[in-house]
Amino acid sequence: MTLFRNVVFIAAIAGLVAGVVLACMQAYATVPLILKAEVYEQAGGGHDHAAAPAATGTMAMSSAAPAPAEAMAPAEDEGWAPADGFERFGFSVVANIVTGIGFALVLVAVSEFAGGIGNWRQGLFWGLAGFAAFTLAPGLGLPPELPAMPAADLVQRQIWWWATVVATAAGLGLIAFRRSLPLAVLAVALIAAPHIVGAPQPDSFETAIPEGLHHQFVVAVTLTNLVFWLVLGAVVGVVRGRFTGTATSLRDSFA
Repeated sequence: MTLFRNVVFIAAIAGLVAGVVLACMQAYATVPLILKAEVYEQAGGGHDHAAAPAATGTMAMSSAAPAPAEAMAPAEDEGWAPADGFERFGFSVVANIVTGIGFALVLVAVSEFAGGIGNWRQGLFWGLAGFAAFTLAPGLGLPPELPAMPAADLVQRQIWWWATVVATAAGLGLIAFRRSLPLAVLAVALIAAPHIVGAPQPDSFETAIPEGLHHQFVVAVTLTNLVFWLVLGAVVGVVRGRFTGTATSLRDSFA
């Protein structure tokens, strides 16, 4: 098998497991909060979804990245949406598995440049790094949003979100793999730069959503994503370690 096929194989298994785990957690942690927010949205007459897409309960991308099926709030003027219950859960599982495979591909590919993830313990550390880069850092400026919440321009949020992810990942990489004071200073500057610039904000923060409900949603999304990344990293470490044995690179493994 080629190196590419090895990477895809590991990522597919890890993404499948982590995606299913995330969907199950969302069903009990974030979906009920989204449904509550939809009640407030309907009572308040809705809002401009072109400016603020539906809440995202998966990767905590604060609507800057594509929202999963389970977080797509149905609205009267927005066409078809999955029905509540099994249909919505099924779309959520599929969306989370696809998302999980995508993140696993990034995790495996990047980790191979550092020698690969040899076991589940190393996978946990890589998972924490992924959580910091893709969820925690962007969430500081663009917290996850519920339906009926105002938001800034989508393109501006996407640009800031991706810039924050890249800067945070680069900073963490410099801290972990380049042990020198000048590079450590550069790493801190990279991590802090997006937050110094500031994330795009809406013109008004008025919303029908209670502050307590939004706070619960942010906590739920953050915790579920933490578990998602830990599971993703651990499964990558287990699968890669099982199939590579003592090999130091995927290129030298798999018959």
